[in-house]
Amino acid sequence: MKILCAVDGSEFSHWAIDAVGTFDRSALTSVTVLHVMDTRHLKPVGAPHTSTYRGAKTALEKSGHEILRRAMSRLEVALSQSPLRPRTAVRSLLLHGSPAATIVQRAAHERMDLIVLGTRGVSDIKGFLLGSVTRKVAALADCAVLAVKQPITSIDRVLLAVDESRYSRRAAKFLRSGILPESASIIIFSAALSPVTDLAARYLTEQQITSLNEPAFERATMLVAKMREDFLKDGFAVTTEVQFDHVTDAIIRLATLNHVDLLTVGSRGLSSQKQLHLGSVSETVLKYAPCSVLIVRGLRV
Repeated sequence: MKILCAVDGSEFSHWAIDAVGTFDRSALTSVTVLHVMDTRHLKPVGAPHTSTYRGAKTALEKSGHEILRRAMSRLEVALSQSPLRPRTAVRSLLLHGSPAATIVQRAAHERMDLIVLGTRGVSDIKGFLLGSVTRKVAALADCAVLAVKQPITSIDRVLLAVDESRYSRRAAKFLRSGILPESASIIIFSAALSPVTDLAARYLTEQQITSLNEPAFERATMLVAKMREDFLKDGFAVTTEVQFDHVTDAIIRLATLNHVDLLTVGSRGLSSQKQLHLGSVSETVLKYAPCSVLIVRGLRV
């Protein structure tokens, strides 16, 4: 697995580096630590300003190299915790441009399997609504994205939220690709969608409502049972949960009650900048989940 870990020198990017150290290293082929200098507002305007522009750019480059040096040192420590200590190629990369766009483009260019970023999460809802780097990367990347929202020392409890789509199957496959430690326990959850509207429920008996809901509940139950079998074959401890509830509300409540370390969802992705303003399950859990969130789109999964 090829990982791109984006850093900016903040505490949040330290969380991202430490998260990489929790992965099963036998699955890691390479880790690239990337820092993007945001030089969009540095524009030389006429001869008198040229020296100022060059000085500012030089200062950004110096700062960028220092950020990468510290990040690489932290990554070396994080990776050294693995008892297997297999050979993993590690390198750093300094680029300039728009952070989100550059991260996505580099990941696509090098066919990365996973982008890892740290984020302050729900503590900056205003910033999220205005369009954070993490939100944009999660929406536009064509590979899986891990948004690390809190310090992670180990991945012990994982919640996998699924439906009947192929995107959920990709998410399950990604988790079973060897990235998780064998000690991780998995909760597979699906929200059964009731065909009975609130208006219709006023005119139906409880028995009629139950009868109409049963097929949806049975499909969701069969879905999580099948996925459970696949994880059991790989040696994971697995439990399942099916509820009639609003999807995102149920996911976030389960993640909170079970003190989950990692919440995983599949997503079809967003094909245009305009769609960044539309809501989705993956975007909602990214914003409100109390734990780190793995969004698996993965055209290459």
